Amino acid sequence: MFLDKNDMPMVALHWEKYLEHIIQKYNRIYRIQMPKVTPHVCRHTFCSNMAKSGMNPKTLQYIMGHADISVTLNTYTHVNFDDAKEEVYRIANS
Repeated sequence: MFLDKNDMPMVALHWEKYLEHIIQKYNRIYRIQMPKVTPHVCRHTFCSNMAKSGMNPKTLQYIMGHADISVTLNTYTHVNFDDAKEEVYRIANS
């Protein structure tokens, strides 16, 4: 758990504002602009990366706090053709 400057737990809105400030500062300095990133986008990225790394789906469901495994696997986990191709090659070469 992270605390704010008043020793209160940070909530999603705190993180969203914090990331917004970082992105605005970055975009003022650099020519190539960073897109809007939210804590929710980070949750999707984390979940997808953990699933791709081979984490047990039930463990991932627990970490994400989802009551239903389908939310973890069908909503938060994003894979594409390249991911499927890599997995087929991995299985074929083992």
